[in-house]
Order: sequence, then C-alpha cells, then structure tokens
Amino acid sequence: MYKHILIPTDGSEVAEKAVSAGLDFAREAGAKVTLFTAVPEYQPPSEVEVLARRVVSIAEHDRHSEKLANGILAPAAEKARAAKLRFATAHVQNNQPWQAIIAAAERYSCDAIFMASHGRKGLAAVWHGSQTQEVLTHSTVPTLVYR
Repeated sequence: MYKHILIPTDGSEVAEKAVSAGLDFAREAGAKVTLFTAVPEYQPPSEVEVLARRVVSIAEHDRHSEKLANGILAPAAEKARAAKLRFATAHVQNNQPWQAIIAAAERYSCDAIFMASHGRKGLAAVWHGSQTQEVLTHSTVPTLVYR
C-alpha cells in the first residue's frame, strides 16, 4: 500500500514510541522510511547578547544544529537498522516543524506520514500548539497519528 513513509521525531518519549510503531508499520507494508527532524533556525543575536558578547555565529549554530539533529535521529536510525528496513535520515532548520514535515514529505516523495500526537490539552495545547494538528490540517499526504 505505502512505499515510502516519513517518520518525524523530536526525540521525545512519545515521539520515540511513534517511531517504533511507524517502523513496525513500514516493515509490514514493505515500505522504505525517511526519519526526519526539524531543529530551530538561527536567530540573530539581541542587543543584550551582543553587549554581553554571547553571540553565536551562523557556523556555530549550524554545527550545534547538526549535532542536535544527529542526537535525535540516531536512536531512530538504530531501530530502523535493527528492523532491517531501507531508511534514510534527514533534518532541516525550521521554527515551524509542521511546515518542515510537510515539505520533507513532498521533497522525498513520501506517500504517508506516520507521527506522534503529544496529546496536549487545555492551556498547554494553546501555548505549545500542535504540530500534528497543523500537519493534518495542511498536508495532502495521508497522515497516520500514533497515540
């Protein structure tokens, strides 16, 4: 049914459970997988940071982002390797993870997205938003949500 599944993760416990379930789903479907994460974009330093000499260069931010993304994706990649799945990993810098997820699904020609729902409610949902809800609202790629 599905040939290429995007599995986004932020490295949280809930997301890691969804990664495991998504890998099982991909194995049963005979699909390849792209494991994906979005890390924060570079933010120009504020005046206070400049005056305090706490400025992070773009190159430094890129190195930190690469390390952060690899740390998030490594456990998922190990699970995919152990499951003997065809997989790749990818990451981008984007402050709107839902947009990055949709763009990645399109860029890699994925025919499904398999992701976690953090299940935030009340004020936490309003404050943090729901990346899953945004993907469901804006994506044309079928999206399976693991709870």
